[in-house]
Amino acid sequence: MIIKTAEFLMSNSDVDKCPKNQIPEYAFIGRSNVGKSSLINMITNHKNLAKTSGRPGKTQLINHFLINKEWFLVDLPGYGYARVSKTAKQKFQSFITDYFEKRQQLISAFVLIDIRHTPQPIDLEFMEYMGVSGIPFSIIFTKADKLKPMAIERNVNAYTEELLKTWEETPNYFVTSSSKNIGRDAVLEFIAATNTEIESMR
Repeated sequence: MIIKTAEFLMSNSDVDKCPKNQIPEYAFIGRSNVGKSSLINMITNHKNLAKTSGRPGKTQLINHFLINKEWFLVDLPGYGYARVSKTAKQKFQSFITDYFEKRQQLISAFVLIDIRHTPQPIDLEFMEYMGVSGIPFSIIFTKADKLKPMAIERNVNAYTEELLKTWEETPNYFVTSSSKNIGRDAVLEFIAATNTEIESMR
């Protein structure tokens, strides 16, 4: 897929105010400081489409970006650590679940995980929530440039083994690096193929 246009459409904290059309949506979410904004900018080939920051938890709204006038990339607040008040965190965590459970236009989510770390309970818990709720998702491992290939394989396998303790099969996954432009084509090909399949069913 070639990204011809990527434009910000709206931000809000109420799923009922999200776009009313039937354009397919792909939501990106992960633990705070996982490199989500950098990944979105890499995927869309726009340096400043998503706001990057050294301060974790900067994204606090549902952000819709229209890509190629064909699909929405949805940037969601991170779960876990964020420098916001407990009240604010509870508020945006609730509209995250509202989005996933109510948004009929959502085709698939991408759960971002920092490849440098061993399986983190908060990531496993969030994926468990997605699985129990029947929300389709793929895993995107970020920051692959920080590790050597054998370490990447070892950490991916660690997540796979952990998930298979309670799952019949593991979700689809991608290994990426925003700084090295790794994994971009694979993610976009997945979205393009899914959109084609959706069109063929209409």
